[in-house]
Amino acid sequence: MKTWLSMLAATAFAAGTAIYAQEDKTTLPAAPEPQATVRALALPYDFQPAFQASPGQNQDSAQGADTSGGDDAAVTVFRHPDGQRWWLSGQANIILQGRLPFHSAYEGVNSFRNSAEYKTSLVGTLYGAVRPTRSIRYNTDLILDLESAGGRGISEALGLAGFTNLDVVRNPNLGSKPYLARYEIHQVIGLTDKTTPQDANFFALAPEVPERRIEFRIGKMTLPDFFDINDIGSDSHLQFMNWTVDNNGAWDYAADTRGYTVGGMAEYDDKNWSLRYGLFAMPTVANGIDMDWAFSRAHAQNGEFELRQSLVKGRKGTTRILFYANRAHMGTYREAVEDFLNGSDTAQYKVTVPTITLHEHVGALKYGFGYNTEQELTENLRVFGRFGWNEGQHESYAYTEVDQTVELGADYAGKQWGRANDKVALAVVTNAIKRDHQNYLRYGGLGFLLGDGNLNYGRETIVESYYTWHAWRGLFYSVDVQHINNPGYNRDRGPAWVGSARMHVDF
Repeated sequence: MKTWLSMLAATAFAAGTAIYAQEDKTTLPAAPEPQATVRALALPYDFQPAFQASPGQNQDSAQGADTSGGDDAAVTVFRHPDGQRWWLSGQANIILQGRLPFHSAYEGVNSFRNSAEYKTSLVGTLYGAVRPTRSIRYNTDLILDLESAGGRGISEALGLAGFTNLDVVRNPNLGSKPYLARYEIHQVIGLTDKTTPQDANFFALAPEVPERRIEFRIGKMTLPDFFDINDIGSDSHLQFMNWTVDNNGAWDYAADTRGYTVGGMAEYDDKNWSLRYGLFAMPTVANGIDMDWAFSRAHAQNGEFELRQSLVKGRKGTTRILFYANRAHMGTYREAVEDFLNGSDTAQYKVTVPTITLHEHVGALKYGFGYNTEQELTENLRVFGRFGWNEGQHESYAYTEVDQTVELGADYAGKQWGRANDKVALAVVTNAIKRDHQNYLRYGGLGFLLGDGNLNYGRETIVESYYTWHAWRGLFYSVDVQHINNPGYNRDRGPAWVGSARMHVDF
């Protein structure tokens, strides 16, 4: 045990030193940076959040987990007693990423740079929750989380639609000062006295829930906590790291620079299906830290249907269908290109490239949908996939610059070689943008992430693989490699290779 604690302390000290060195005091551009959504699923690999509780899907122990007791079975440094009406836990996730040089015919302001580089990120979160009453049918949870996100992404997290590290903050000027990540009121209204067990966690503390129920949440949250969840590809702490592998890249979900928004949602849960809907605030500008509180002109609507039905007898399987519609002060790519080419923007505003911020419309509508599926094939092997599409005419505003995405992947538990909590996995995702978006980048326009100054268009295709090693209790180490073909949708650049080493600890 002393050996593992020493390794943990040494790794954390080295990462902190590297992050401090990265955080120089010079002011950086406040625009393009990456998505910092933190998937705080600091529990076993097939942990089913309370909002997805259902018979047969979260009553079992972790898939392939060692239930014999001891350090190999525990997945947190400190054991959390059952049946408590309060929750206090924490996590730290440290990622060191490096990039090899690659071919590049040219570079622009927002390019993924082609020189060798490494960067370190660190995200720490403190989770707190309290359950004021003992009621199961009408349970209430009060949730409060604090967080700190430090370090940077390679190329300041620019130049890729599917960026390689989900943990990096999109505005490095924000620094690593702790902030209030989540505050929520969670209310359960049971529609039956029949209950089903759930794993108590920092989103819901009750040991069981009504089989049929309505749940409400209101407060500050990140939408991927509740929408587009996938047990195989949603957690940058223990699974994949790429934005468009862990989330549906075409889902431009409401979020500030750090990945959070304020709003409310309702969910109906039945024995094998769920339906959820939420209304949330949008940022005032693309990739902005400030939210627009006038919901009449700016808001995000999200809806999702979930069916927990397996295609393989005796195994778990889930399908989710997502719809979203965002209204915000957004520009359109076609208008920006047309007014640049006819010279009107140049004459009036002296711009030398298409500029989408000159063509914003109050209450502009951006919409899309997503398909998400996962299927257990054997005791240790699971597969998953996603498809996403949005209308692509309005600017990418809150998450990343993707108008269509297709993803397939799988993971395999290490029970066969005596490592029940280890995982090896592989995923392939291919992203695309619509013609108007392509033309905007081709003529030198800048998005909040992309802009090589030119564009020889091709789909951005990413292959990612990782191995996660359960070292001791809540301590995990991972190695990860990503191959990016046509970075930023540009055939004139790449392919690029990015390697990562990760340490994750759950307290």
